[in-house]
Amino acid sequence: MTTPPPPRRVSLANGSFEEPGVTGVEILPDASQTQAAKRVPGWLTTATDHMIELWHSGFQGVPAADGAQFAELNANQVSTLYQDLPTTPGTKLYWRLYHRGRLGDDTMALDIGAPGAVVQQRRFTDGNTAWGHYTGTYTVPAGQTLTRFAFRSVSAAGGNQSIGNFLDGIFFGTPPYVVLDKTAVPAGPLEVGDILTYRITARNEGGGAAENLVLSDTVPPGTTYLPGSLHIVDGPNAGPKTDAEGDDQAYHDARANRVIFHLGNGATSGGGGSLPDTETLPGGTTVEYRVRIDRASGGKQISNTATASYENRLGDTPEPLTSTSNEQITQIKPAADLTVTKAADATTVTVGQTVTYRITVRNTGPNDATGVTVTDQLPDGLTFLSADGTGAYDPATGVWRVGDLADGGATTLVLRAKATRAGRITNSATAHANETDPDTANNTDTVLVCVEPAPACCNPCATDG
Repeated sequence: MTTPPPPRRVSLANGSFEEPGVTGVEILPDASQTQAAKRVPGWLTTATDHMIELWHSGFQGVPAADGAQFAELNANQVSTLYQDLPTTPGTKLYWRLYHRGRLGDDTMALDIGAPGAVVQQRRFTDGNTAWGHYTGTYTVPAGQTLTRFAFRSVSAAGGNQSIGNFLDGIFFGTPPYVVLDKTAVPAGPLEVGDILTYRITARNEGGGAAENLVLSDTVPPGTTYLPGSLHIVDGPNAGPKTDAEGDDQAYHDARANRVIFHLGNGATSGGGGSLPDTETLPGGTTVEYRVRIDRASGGKQISNTATASYENRLGDTPEPLTSTSNEQITQIKPAADLTVTKAADATTVTVGQTVTYRITVRNTGPNDATGVTVTDQLPDGLTFLSADGTGAYDPATGVWRVGDLADGGATTLVLRAKATRAGRITNSATAHANETDPDTANNTDTVLVCVEPAPACCNPCATDG
């Protein structure tokens, strides 16, 4: 069963105020001022001048809590910063933020709700020596399809309306939601011995980052993993290396017969990394590995799914989550391993005598063989006399039409010929069927018969000449 579709993604834009870049401090128009060449994307303000104040980390000795920039809630006026986001009723949303005073203890409120009807969720009071970090959740009420996420200035040390309440590292949105899509190349049907490439793409359709992302895929029964085939094709840490095992981010667990990939930004041999949402990383991350189709899979289908484990770290404690890919089914054509055994009743005869061959064809599976034929063309020096056995032998073409041969079945043709000249006579029999033969090395057998003159005056087979 695949992971169900995600809820509507909710994610603030420009949550850490990294755009546009500033040096020192700048007061810039909010996102509504589309005529301005330089404005703050995502954010709106209730200030009548529509201005937002951004600081660069380190200006006046104040470091950013997240990234290189942060905002001051009080720009030229006491105001509210907010974003309005489409939401699905019943969805649980997470929020987190950093707050800090500028001249002393500053207080702000977090208001969430329908535009025009927001409700205060929390108040935060922090001094100017360290950033306060806060987290929480909000469940969208019934009927609320647009939700406002707002920061309201309550008070600031010093009483100056243009000073107070630093903000940074803001998140408000849905948790991570990893969706896996698995493909198999080529699509099939395939034959025993073919190489099958499994490719899995992980996309985060949620709002928050998927942390500690680890993808696992059990090598399907009836296939053999090809060492060195692990590859991070696209996304974080993809690159010129074609073998992820060389980076220690992926490996084959031989005991469990599965492949493991540690994925995302910062992934290492010790664990998974962080996968951003598809707004930031639309293509997600893609991996692949290869297997060879085993003989046991002949005439069957190979079924396989991949799974991913990851964490939602938006709350106070990590929440473990899992995702399962679509099932990938590959059909394998039937296979029949035919073996031929050929023998002569006598390996030395005289001209005029009968040479009797016994040709046995066996099907060692794994599937029934259909349309079995054995080609045994009598060479010069032998004249066809008779043939006994299953099916029919055509002396003109040398083809013995056996028909169908069950898995594990065998049948024998007795072929008689008259020796017409002295010398070494080599004769071969080769079997074919409609099905793939996983081992063609045993499809042919050859017999050498020495024909001496009559009466014997010499032995033409006594030497190699």
